[in-house]
Amino acid sequence: MFFSLSVNIIAQQTPANDQLEPISIEGGIAHLGNGKVITNSLIMFKAGKIIFVGSAMTKIARIGKVIKANGKHVYPGFIAANTSLGLVEIDAVKASSDERETGFMNPHIRSLIAYNAESKIVESMRPNGVFIAQVTPRGGTISGTSSIMQLDAWNWEDASLKIDDAIHLNWPSSFKRGRWWLGEDPSLKPDKNYIKNISKITSYFKDAKNYLASDKFQKNIPFEATKGLFEGSQKLFIHANGQKEITDAIHISKKLGINNIVIVNGEGADNISDLLIKNNIPIILDRPHRNPNSEDDAYDYTYTIAKSLTDKGILVGIGMEGQMERMNTRNLPFYAGTFAAHGLGKEVALQLLTSNTAKILGIDHLVGTLEVGKDATLFISKGDALDMRGNILTDAFIQGRKISLETHQTKLWKRYSNKYKTK
Repeated sequence: MFFSLSVNIIAQQTPANDQLEPISIEGGIAHLGNGKVITNSLIMFKAGKIIFVGSAMTKIARIGKVIKANGKHVYPGFIAANTSLGLVEIDAVKASSDERETGFMNPHIRSLIAYNAESKIVESMRPNGVFIAQVTPRGGTISGTSSIMQLDAWNWEDASLKIDDAIHLNWPSSFKRGRWWLGEDPSLKPDKNYIKNISKITSYFKDAKNYLASDKFQKNIPFEATKGLFEGSQKLFIHANGQKEITDAIHISKKLGINNIVIVNGEGADNISDLLIKNNIPIILDRPHRNPNSEDDAYDYTYTIAKSLTDKGILVGIGMEGQMERMNTRNLPFYAGTFAAHGLGKEVALQLLTSNTAKILGIDHLVGTLEVGKDATLFISKGDALDMRGNILTDAFIQGRKISLETHQTKLWKRYSNKYKTK
């Protein structure tokens, strides 16, 4: 089980109150999140839900408080997939880390109950427009179960948008490097244990499936946790890189009766697009600001893969994994901006943070686009939110609640920006 840590020094702003007064945002450039843009827009919402999206030229009475957004941009709140946000506060302090459990097969471990809604790191996401996160455990072969949270809440109960949305499986690599610190050859070589490692995964899920079909005289909690995978109510997020690995993962999952699959990271997926399309499998890409895993890939492979996959008709989102992933989650819009600069286009790149990710996570009926009936989770920016020079939020709302954009970092910035001013 995960255990949560309460530390007095970790305290975010008081979460916003429920929306009481209707709000109209008029005159802004509305990026709807589905590829469409309204240059002179009117967006109205009340009781946390959007009730009108259209042109400001429409002859309709504005309701409640009117926010003039002329020259500014309006966006749906950004969604971060596959992040351990809220599970670790300080990497060097073990007691503040709840991102992984001991053991290798942990489908029953739930990130939900370990999520720290009062994290200062979580708080720092909001000024860049990141309002929703799929909080995901790490480690082992089966890491556990993720849940989707909105980032302005008193506790994990208040934060949850979708509980136990997916189980996360780390697929083994068919290659490995020698341990140089033991004098082994550090070059990349085929892993002789690859088939054996796959066999362990296959046997585990077969045992779980047989257990679920049995009379269950003795309860097995980990096996119980896999029920949604076989029923189709829960997704299996397979973290895999490499054409062979992704192909094997898909074929074996299908044979096991697990059909609701998402591939995470997915380098090499662009070479097997027909398989992905045939099985309706989306991809959650890792951040582009890194080197490719394969020495044979082009130097800009991680920048152009989003366009390659999108052009082939594959649904693509952006996730966060690896070194400094929690802090770097705040840079999510700028990763989309990088994909945009390498051929994807701004409005299509925006979908990687909004409608695409919402569809992949199964929350597109609530968020992801500015549409009537959806949650009023949105923000106003002075400029282009995918560019760090333009991503300057003036107003932000989660479920219609006007949230604070103040963080520990902004307080320090205000403090020290005045330090050397001439008197």
